[in-house]
Amino acid sequence: MNILDVVVGKPIKTSDERAEQIGPAQGIPIFGLDGLSSAAYGPEAALSLLIPLGLLGVRYIVPVSAAIITLLVIVYFSYRQTIAAYPSGGGSYTVARFNLGAPAGLLAAAALLADYILTAAVGISAGVGALVSAVPSLLPHMVPLCVGILIVITIFNLRGVREAGTVFAVPTYLFVGTLLITILAGVLRVLISGGHPTPAVPLPPPPAITEAVSYWLLLKVFASGCTALTGVEAVSNGVKAFREPAVKNAQRSLTVIIFLLAVLLAGISYLVKVYGIAATDPGRPGYQSVLSMLTAAVFGKGIFYYLTIGSILVVLSLSANTAFADFPRLCRAIAQNNYLPHVFGYRGRRLVYTYGIVVLAVLCSGVLVLFGGVTDRLIPLYAVGAFLAFTLSQAGMVMHWRKNRGPGWVKSALVNGLGALVTGTTTAVVLVAKFMEGAWITLLFIPLTIVFFSMVRRHYHSVKVLTTCKLPVDAAGLGVHPIAVITIDRWSNITRQGIEFAARLSPEVIALHVEPNEHSELLQDDWEQYVDRPFRAQGKQPPELHILPSPYRFVIIPVVQFILDLSKKNPDRSIVVVIPELVEDRWYEYFLHNQRGRLLEWVLLARGNERIFTVSAPWYVGHRT
Repeated sequence: MNILDVVVGKPIKTSDERAEQIGPAQGIPIFGLDGLSSAAYGPEAALSLLIPLGLLGVRYIVPVSAAIITLLVIVYFSYRQTIAAYPSGGGSYTVARFNLGAPAGLLAAAALLADYILTAAVGISAGVGALVSAVPSLLPHMVPLCVGILIVITIFNLRGVREAGTVFAVPTYLFVGTLLITILAGVLRVLISGGHPTPAVPLPPPPAITEAVSYWLLLKVFASGCTALTGVEAVSNGVKAFREPAVKNAQRSLTVIIFLLAVLLAGISYLVKVYGIAATDPGRPGYQSVLSMLTAAVFGKGIFYYLTIGSILVVLSLSANTAFADFPRLCRAIAQNNYLPHVFGYRGRRLVYTYGIVVLAVLCSGVLVLFGGVTDRLIPLYAVGAFLAFTLSQAGMVMHWRKNRGPGWVKSALVNGLGALVTGTTTAVVLVAKFMEGAWITLLFIPLTIVFFSMVRRHYHSVKVLTTCKLPVDAAGLGVHPIAVITIDRWSNITRQGIEFAARLSPEVIALHVEPNEHSELLQDDWEQYVDRPFRAQGKQPPELHILPSPYRFVIIPVVQFILDLSKKNPDRSIVVVIPELVEDRWYEYFLHNQRGRLLEWVLLARGNERIFTVSAPWYVGHRT
């Protein structure tokens, strides 16, 4: 049984790609998890900054949430148009690049990459925060829990888009369902009690007032609450993942996601104000999440409470899936324009962009470990990249409508123009409000990423220039045979097959053996009997055996030096290095044998020249009796 088949599933044919496409119902958990789950940490991020105002601060959550929902609706209409205009998968990078130029496209790409890394990290850390809120004894184990959940999400995404959507559908709809029930029940209790409901479970006492209300504080609260809008762009990046009609299905998924998110944000903020729920300090003993306190206040700590907290934990943790769905697709688009290594454009065994998934997992794990898995430490870095990408995308769409003046283009341009204005203003607010708290790290990451893009692009361009050839094949020089060099350790079936292969490549074969070696003396006797005599019997020149001394027991260094010297002495000849290799029958047997052949090949690639070639002569254990 192939262990890779068990972990990530059996390979999928390219011709079966259509079966991997999804509909609106699966699109919601795949591309909407980040947006929907932000209802769990967006209001809390805002309330955490209101802690210095005590119970007075809770009153401001409703107007702040109203402003955020208004912004959400504007962004929604803008991205509906983006999906229709770029059915191949618009996204900020594509829109900005085509309409604002390559520099703007790279800025959007770098901002989005930063956003996706933080999206995954914040989602997982918020999920673990919900678990710690319900089980405080787990507080010291936050980082291992975060990394463990990250590994599970990575494996599910490596198994393919459709399978990930099926797995994540149940917890997503359970999360939305339990929160909607909590909101509905809470509103009913408010109406029945005349606007003054009694919590089913006593709430923690609100903190003392230590600070006065200021516009600057409210701007910071709004900036933190705007984290609820991250992930809105995900659907526009993944239009090609939907089955036909792809545009309609993508727009339907986006509509449902935005509607549910708006309802959840409005309901949570309203009930938080009515019940007087103040945030507690995360990362400290006694911490409870806002949703934990709200659910307990409405239903008490019974079965429904733990069901709700469990669904919040799972969905918050799985919300990283949105980043895993979009990050590899964005990397592919960037790689197609030579700004990232081309390997990001290759699809793996399950028709997903494997390298993008793995790279995101590595970067996300680094962020989680660095910041201790605490959501509040990550929030200040968050949203800057998302809103910068929003702004560039909407500005790019305005230019798109100006270039393609179809029916109703003025109205469409006004919608996107409003989106650009609002998101641009929000970007400035978020940046100023969060700069000293950690947003400077994101600002540093974005230009460094753009520099990396430029370096990769220059490399590919220089390689293309250097490898472009307009000269015909030199047929006259094909009669000059190469010099074949083979490395040997002792006389064996592997050595015999390698020499036979080398002799077919060239009549001039040089065998290299490094001593001291336990087989050195015996090898010279074997060489006379098994190599020299058979060659001379056929009237052919036998291979030359060169013994290379190595007082310090190095093997690779003297071999490489000999080959380089041989190349210098024969400037008009090619050198073919034949590397005999044992191919094990089972994968785990690989570790039972030295792999000097692979190392020799790598060193020759690094230190050799265009006249030195390497070729493997494999000897398969599994084919022998």
